Amino acid sequence: MSVYSKYDDYTLLNLLQEDDQLAYTEIFERYSKILVNHAYKMLANRDEANDVVQEVLLAIWNKRYDLTLTGSLSSYLYKATKNRILNHIAHEKVVSRYADSIADFIENDYVLADSSLRQEELEAIIAKEIAQLPEKMREVFLLRKVDELSYDQIALQLNITDKTAKQQVYNSLKILRKKLQSLLGIFVW
Repeated sequence: MSVYSKYDDYTLLNLLQEDDQLAYTEIFERYSKILVNHAYKMLANRDEANDVVQEVLLAIWNKRYDLTLTGSLSSYLYKATKNRILNHIAHEKVVSRYADSIADFIENDYVLADSSLRQEELEAIIAKEIAQLPEKMREVFLLRKVDELSYDQIALQLNITDKTAKQQVYNSLKILRKKLQSLLGIFVW
């Protein structure tokens, strides 16, 4: 049992702002399971619930220098998790509407003659952007998205933690979305 488990949240936050990784680990261990269960009740998907909580807890670490809470850490984490879930659900609805509009487009025989050419061009653009990712990030991304390995399998294969694997995939998706977002808007239309 760590001495950190005896600290209250306020003390842990102060230590966190001093780059104390063990304080972060204690916060993570103290709240991750509770938050995942909370997120699971809203999302009904364990992987999505885990991903949401990972993002919330990672944000705590990334914002550690600027983090000022007016209430308790637990209420902040619950609210941040809820907001992240609502953003996730809103994004899923947008994706669903987009997929429905594409399906409608195809069902109504508006398929363009050059659609296979466009698909090849799009695949080439995506492959090029993936190739430009940093080497380790690209390796983790391809193991997850192409080889469909779990985060635990990737961690074991590359001798890294599953948290590092998740973070690498999250970072690569963030980079790829940013690069491809403007291209896709032009490309589809």
